[in-house]
Amino acid sequence: MSETLVKHSLASQLRAEIMSGTLRPGIRIVEGTWARRLGVAQGSIREAINILAQEGFVTKASGRSARVVNLSEEDILHLYALRGALEGLAARTAASLKADVTKLQLALDGMCAAAKEGRCEVLLDQDLEFHLELCRLSGNPFLVAHSRRILLPLFAFVRIRVIADRRGTEGWKRDLESHQKIIDLLVDGDADVAEVYVRKAMTRYAMTAFDAWEKSGNEAG
Repeated sequence: MSETLVKHSLASQLRAEIMSGTLRPGIRIVEGTWARRLGVAQGSIREAINILAQEGFVTKASGRSARVVNLSEEDILHLYALRGALEGLAARTAASLKADVTKLQLALDGMCAAAKEGRCEVLLDQDLEFHLELCRLSGNPFLVAHSRRILLPLFAFVRIRVIADRRGTEGWKRDLESHQKIIDLLVDGDADVAEVYVRKAMTRYAMTAFDAWEKSGNEAG
């Protein structure tokens, strides 16, 4: 039991380093270095990294050091296409079930407050919670599990980019409105419309992310 707690605690610490931007996309996570830094056995770090690999935060090829997930523009587009399918299904199911949207609304309220205060990281945290909750409302544990594997590393990667580019919360108005529309559709119980709307929203979110990526790359250049 204690070994399990240790490896999960170490995974949480490394995950926090990734989320904060200390461990940037593509960087190697050297087991020995982190074992010394955290004062634990190298094997414990290896087990913690394996947990992060299962969650999608790191990639690990056979015989090589793990690296923090690094997504290309094409990766982002593919992930949003998959999100459209999964979250569209979640919206359809939740609408059919007339699921309780209280937590969904709380997450959106948090997004709106963070947008007004210019707190982009908090906004992203609440946005992640919104989409995780949308998937939970489906009541489908397999959908939830697959969505977590997509959403957690994607939002971690986006957060890292946001920190690096020092982006603000300007331009979020339309996205906040679309999140409210999703809630309204779930309340209405129109499963078909809810699914189609979420799929289309994901396509637009993907284009927004792609445009921001291109702008960031041009500015860096």
